[in-house]
Amino acid sequence: MKKFEGFQHGVNLGGWISQFAEYDTKHFDTFITETDIARIRDMGFDHVRVPVDYNVLEDEEGVIIERGFTYLESCRKWCEKYGLNMVIDLHECFGYSFDPLKKDMDRKKFFYDDALQKRFLKLWKEIAVRFASYTKQVAFEPLNEVVLYEVADAWNLLLGKYIAMIREIAPDAYIIVGGVCYNNVQTVALLDIPVDEKVVYNFHCYEPMVFTHQGAYWIENMPLDFRIGYPKPLEEYRVTSESLSQALVGAIYSAGVREPGPGFFEDLFKPAIAKAEADGVALYCGEYGVIDRANKEDRDRWLADISEVFEKYRIGRAQWNYKEKDYGIVEFE
Repeated sequence: MKKFEGFQHGVNLGGWISQFAEYDTKHFDTFITETDIARIRDMGFDHVRVPVDYNVLEDEEGVIIERGFTYLESCRKWCEKYGLNMVIDLHECFGYSFDPLKKDMDRKKFFYDDALQKRFLKLWKEIAVRFASYTKQVAFEPLNEVVLYEVADAWNLLLGKYIAMIREIAPDAYIIVGGVCYNNVQTVALLDIPVDEKVVYNFHCYEPMVFTHQGAYWIENMPLDFRIGYPKPLEEYRVTSESLSQALVGAIYSAGVREPGPGFFEDLFKPAIAKAEADGVALYCGEYGVIDRANKEDRDRWLADISEVFEKYRIGRAQWNYKEKDYGIVEFE
């Protein structure tokens, strides 16, 4: 399968200029610095995925915040200095968020609202113009985790507009696009967009969710003290998921998947691999990881199994997360 060159083994910088506790310039100035980028290089990663929320880059009226762009620009310069590539991921845009804690968010409106989409494209035009000279280093990811299955067709239409706009500004930029259902790997096959040499299909993988999200406060009905190991029989994960929360019932119910291990992930990824090969594009997993409440040995086994499949099929990936956000890998050194 086609390889996503330069983006094979990365890490997310979540919690910096996205999903922060509060809008605080002191936090933005100190949470990620050049020292962190040097450390990430020394850890053996080849790129960083940088989630950024719209309200760092523009105010509520859509006026550009120059200070916000300096964080992206500084990160790019640090990455250049230490030989790393960079994904700019718009984690939230005006009018849309994936965040399950934002329970009053209308997650459908954005995909049918011309005004919201026009503003989304306007912000991305600003980003693209500023980084168009660095397309060998910087990749663009339009939006993190489209939640609803029912907007798949509307999402394809918006992606077509997005790709056409980016190609006018940055013809050689990598564009990383994912499916619906929180970027579920099995929805990659629903993508129906114009592709070229620099389009990459994207998914996230936290399966089995009941293991990778054990004790997670943001999962409805999840007991904070719940723990489960890895690997366990697939049926145990299924039964336990059903008894806890419907939010955990995901790809583990796919027909024909093998028991947890490398074969389990290979079976889950199979439709996405087939879609990427048929369309001649590379495949990328923009998020994967295990919550810090899990047993470290179990966590390491899960990472080894999924990584074996990434390597076998040359799937690029970025682990969630470098620092904090309940998944910080630096806490496990």
